[in-house]
Amino acid sequence: MYCLSVLRKSCLHTSARTLKKIPQNLKGKSASDQRWIVRQLNDPFVKAAHGQNYRCRSAFKLLEIDDKYKFLKPGCSVIDCGAAPGAWSQVAVQRINSAGTNAELPIGFVVGVDLLRIAPLDGAHFLSFCDVTDQATQTQLQELLPKAQADVILSDMAPNASGFRELDHEILVTMCLSVVDLADSVLRPGGSLVCKYWDGGQAHQVQSRLAPAFRDVRIVKPKASRKESAELYFVARFFKKT
Repeated sequence: MYCLSVLRKSCLHTSARTLKKIPQNLKGKSASDQRWIVRQLNDPFVKAAHGQNYRCRSAFKLLEIDDKYKFLKPGCSVIDCGAAPGAWSQVAVQRINSAGTNAELPIGFVVGVDLLRIAPLDGAHFLSFCDVTDQATQTQLQELLPKAQADVILSDMAPNASGFRELDHEILVTMCLSVVDLADSVLRPGGSLVCKYWDGGQAHQVQSRLAPAFRDVRIVKPKASRKESAELYFVARFFKKT
């Protein structure tokens, strides 16, 4: 009887605590929308992004990766593929000093590309409504980049989810391969590439392209990636330009 009473109190306490976290303005929202909103409100990386003025939580994925591998250096030239809304570009601007905020350090260059509109950002040049896989866009990138080359290529691109996991995985693998093609064209010897993919049976196609082209290839899952997500990143360093 005592155990049952304690259990009831515990459940009531837990329920009350949970209710505090659920916003009261969800009327009319679908169950999936409600779950997404509650998850966002309770996500520490979402809160940190707001607190540190990053455009979205994905900034912390790149921050963690670069803290470990240190490829974003003052004076670097960076291409950000799938840049919208611009959080990775914000990180790149800060780390390579492309806004010139530190007069004592070399000034870098950031160019971001996306099919969507990207809001302006001091220290970055954006190609909105452009397809990074298109040859005309790649030609434009080479015209913009200092000496027509990049030190780092970043890709947080992902297709719109179709609901069919294998299909989405295959589409993202194709997008990753296009980023590797871009590296063949514009990445400097010794340069780095970071590319998101979703774990699955076709990921080996990307790894088999990266392995001979870079001296070091790692697979990384940052802490800011949600545990339930199949999201992973290839971190390829020391490009061997042929």
